[in-house]
Amino acid sequence: MGRISKKEWLRTLKFLFFSISAGIVQIASFAFMTIFLDDTFYRFKSYIALTLSVVWNFTINRKFTFQSANNINIAMLKTLCFYIVFAPLSIELADMYLVQTLHWNEFLVIACSMVINFITELLYQRLFVYGKSVDTNKRAQEKAKLEKK
Repeated sequence: MGRISKKEWLRTLKFLFFSISAGIVQIASFAFMTIFLDDTFYRFKSYIALTLSVVWNFTINRKFTFQSANNINIAMLKTLCFYIVFAPLSIELADMYLVQTLHWNEFLVIACSMVINFITELLYQRLFVYGKSVDTNKRAQEKAKLEKK
């Protein structure tokens, strides 16, 4: 197995930083809805908070982390496919088992889900969504030109 390049480590750190900001969006929107909705709306709150977080994370990471010039609709569709699988597994399992059955704290459950999401989404985005289109946008091309000089 090969070593991970410095560039990929930096990309991972950027993804982490932007994922933390997306996590803040998710937790803040979840907390805001928790003020107005009772515990029976856990699923609704989770899906809305996750959707807001995904839109934020996708937009920022596409431009700054992966610097991709690929078709935005295709990238968004691939991301949607990830969440069609991830969201029900994490939210339904979390709600049905951890929150409703084991009575875990909702914020602990969402935090655990966010960690799992970070790891799986980083790999999915880097390898499948963007793959060979990484560093192809205008910003990346200009940076590459400057580095060659």
